[in-house]
Amino acid sequence: MATDPLTRRGVLQASTIAGTGIFIAGMSGLLRAEDKDKDADKKKEKNPEEEVSPPEDLMREHGVLKRVMLVYDEILRRMDSRQDFPPESLAESAKIIRSFVEDYHERLEEDFLFPRFVKANKLVDLVEVLKVQHQAGRKVTDVILQRATAQRLKDADDRAKVAQAMRQFNRMYAPHEAREDTVLFPAFHSIVSAHEYDALGEDFEKKENELFGQDGFEKMVDKVAGIEKTLGIYDLAQFTPRV
Repeated sequence: MATDPLTRRGVLQASTIAGTGIFIAGMSGLLRAEDKDKDADKKKEKNPEEEVSPPEDLMREHGVLKRVMLVYDEILRRMDSRQDFPPESLAESAKIIRSFVEDYHERLEEDFLFPRFVKANKLVDLVEVLKVQHQAGRKVTDVILQRATAQRLKDADDRAKVAQAMRQFNRMYAPHEAREDTVLFPAFHSIVSAHEYDALGEDFEKKENELFGQDGFEKMVDKVAGIEKTLGIYDLAQFTPRV
């Protein structure tokens, strides 16, 4: 039987149209997927903190702690050489330690990290020492906060107690934070699941926003930078050895 050429042509046209439709649908799917990827990338760019892991979050907060310790060092240097310094620089530094380090950063460690290490029976002795040092640090900060005023710093006894407290603080926290950064935080990933690990990162960010508002970490860095500028120690180049 002969095949009708019109019918054959119609079949070819229908096949072409169908193929084009499938191609367009496929391309539309790819474009939608690309748009989703672009949207996700934009979200990451707008919210870089979402990509910060719990240990990394804690480590960068240690950077704020370290910079305040350098402020303490500068104030101690001026005290020892009988040079003046703005009393508010000491008071504001101690307030950052109390609010950002002790009442926030250390509470995260005590509430979320330390119990998990104890439950996993891992680094238990280290965790116990770190907890004791947190308590000791708060007592030292109390001494500084109580005496960090222009009037009290004029008193020789108060001035000596403040100096001793700053030395005790820096002496303890230099090895304290170093041990956490090199031993405790790297081991944390091994004692929690991937899901729990990611969820804690979100919990840390929520707590930070709750206490300090959006971009709380950046605000604290700016505060410390302001104190450094007041004391003339902000310019990093000045610390480069001349050899």
